[in-house]
Amino acid sequence: MKVLPVLLAVCSIASSAGAFPFQPLRYLEVADGEIIAVTEDKKLSLLRGGIKFFDVTKHYKRGYSFFEEQEETPIIPEFEYPTNVTHSDVLEPLFKKIDQSWMHDKLAHFTNFYTRYYKSETGYEAALWLSEQIEALIEGLPDGFVSIKHFDHNEWKQFSIIVRFEGSLSPENVVVIGSHLDSINLLLPSILPAPGADDNGSGTTSNLEALRIFVEYLKSTETPLKNSVEFHFYSAEEGGLLGSLDVFTEYAKSEKRVVAMLQQDMTGYVHDPQNEHVGVIVDYTTPTLTDFTKLVVDEYLSIPYVETTCGYACSDHGSATKNGFPAAFVIESTFRETSKFIHSTMDTIDRLSFSHMAEHVKLVLGTVFELGEWDHFVKK
Repeated sequence: MKVLPVLLAVCSIASSAGAFPFQPLRYLEVADGEIIAVTEDKKLSLLRGGIKFFDVTKHYKRGYSFFEEQEETPIIPEFEYPTNVTHSDVLEPLFKKIDQSWMHDKLAHFTNFYTRYYKSETGYEAALWLSEQIEALIEGLPDGFVSIKHFDHNEWKQFSIIVRFEGSLSPENVVVIGSHLDSINLLLPSILPAPGADDNGSGTTSNLEALRIFVEYLKSTETPLKNSVEFHFYSAEEGGLLGSLDVFTEYAKSEKRVVAMLQQDMTGYVHDPQNEHVGVIVDYTTPTLTDFTKLVVDEYLSIPYVETTCGYACSDHGSATKNGFPAAFVIESTFRETSKFIHSTMDTIDRLSFSHMAEHVKLVLGTVFELGEWDHFVKK
């Protein structure tokens, strides 16, 4: 007897018949200014159907467009960004330190958690493990160079992680490198495994490797960059960008000055090795920062970029722009050619290319050094 299809059918019928009357409503923004109220099971149905959204339940208030304190969506400032690269002499030796075997070992462990679903116990354990890896990497840095924070979300146990490297000259300028640490199996999130190798173990591992190499540089030079650099590892992206939304909402309330945010979500799958490239997202991102990102790809990566789109609220960069911070997003390929195995038991490490992930590590390091040392963050 095929129990699973029968179970899914029963759940679908029960849901449509209103058999779960005690589910609280969730408020989802499915397009700019368009908010709908649904139950949790309907929210999951939307995700299965490929509909992306911000879950703004925690921040929503009737009569306001997005956040409690905001009657209008904030305007994203237009900063000047570099138009040519100036740190190749530092970066080229660092690129040689990229260790694909180290990345494989870390990702293998990360995907070994039964699921990293943000509501699960193993999802919490995965966040603890990742935090321990970061703590080990930053050990030995001089006092005041770095801090690590667990950003608690209260409604669920899995926390986000913020690793801050304090700038020496303009610490108020913050360059953010983001990725989400959770995974999901859309069939039955609380029951079935979700290795999440590509989505988003790959982006998390790419950022972790960039962080490792950056820390090695700081240990050897004992010279921090001019601007602050933060590595963010978000909880609950798969639930509607919940973790990053909390983080950037708090940043907006605190009037932090995020001058750039680069998101890494899915960095390991190569659809066609004969046409290997990275995808630069050009919708719902900041054009001037996106142009800078293209520059970094052209100058530092060994593969080209292709412009692509991914739709509304497709990853955590959206939480930055929604709060008035400039953001860019680079993915493993054009959106059409990204992995079709995500959100299932088949999103496994054997399907990934670590040489491709290494290209994303170069992108992160290039962004960190070019913007971390940039001293012309003036608004246009």
